[in-house]
Amino acid sequence: MKRRTFSRALLLSMAGMHWPFITRSRPAKGKKIIMTVNGPVRSDKAGTCLTHEHLMVDFSGAKTIDPESWNMDEMVSVIKPYLENVLEYGVLTFFDATPAYLGRSPELLMRLASATGVNLVTNTGYYGADQNKYLPENAFSDTAEQLSERWLQEWKRGVDGSSIKPGFIKIGVDEGPLTDIHKKLVKAAALTHLETGLTIAGHTPGWEAAFEQVELLHKSGVSPEAFVWVHAQQEKDHAKLLEAARKGVWISLDGVRENNVPEYVDRMNYLRSQNMMHKILISHDAGWYTPGEENGGTFIPYTAIFTNLLPALREKGFSLDDIDRIMIRNPADAFAIGVKKL
Repeated sequence: MKRRTFSRALLLSMAGMHWPFITRSRPAKGKKIIMTVNGPVRSDKAGTCLTHEHLMVDFSGAKTIDPESWNMDEMVSVIKPYLENVLEYGVLTFFDATPAYLGRSPELLMRLASATGVNLVTNTGYYGADQNKYLPENAFSDTAEQLSERWLQEWKRGVDGSSIKPGFIKIGVDEGPLTDIHKKLVKAAALTHLETGLTIAGHTPGWEAAFEQVELLHKSGVSPEAFVWVHAQQEKDHAKLLEAARKGVWISLDGVRENNVPEYVDRMNYLRSQNMMHKILISHDAGWYTPGEENGGTFIPYTAIFTNLLPALREKGFSLDDIDRIMIRNPADAFAIGVKKL
């Protein structure tokens, strides 16, 4: 354990708080891996994870985004302290959910991973949400098979000409019913999963779009166990979350902030009452450096889970093992690479 992590744990202990996710590790149960920018890491060694965050996001749009305009030195300087901060809370693995054409940057990821020691994970895939603003031209003309082949090349050769391989598939859709192009993205993700074993994380506004994606994956022979319902906290009907979890879908409750903790405690407590603790993922969906804004704009730290949510869960009766499951075991199971067929 890094000295600073131990010091943080000691201070929290003195304050009467105990944080098992800082010191506990999951017993080895095989050799499943998570792919980071520095190569494979055994999933049982990934430690505490944040599964949906952003380091940098460029909202220019696929037609105008210009990576050459990014000030890489400034981005590293601004973002690095926030990553170092998560180390203070014992985080070892950090999933950067920024997709292609929205600010995904292999150089930034590699520089920050080297500077901080955090396991950073990037993605392949296309983001169709927000009415396709972030889709490149080929997304409209390619077949699902051709899209999948593009994403497979990133898995085989590296992202954007680098040696960095993706650790999951990121897609995004708008509210259901899904448009034809969004259906194509889901099919391409399914084909890519069957070839790589990479988990599919789908930006999904509500239950209708979530269930339609699950159905499309089913038609392609992919198990719901391979699908993460990103932004599931936006669904107000708890019964829909439960139905999806019972199908095998991962329920990603991202967007945790200091001022919305009761909403997350409510959803998580409901899923716990239905014996679905093993399907919950939590994250902040926070960050992020925004090119074009002064000093990258307002950066939201990745800390509310540790300072606010987890203490609230403990007060609600969540055990240390429950927290260990949410922060360590569930992410390892959700993102360990392996083909999940029906």
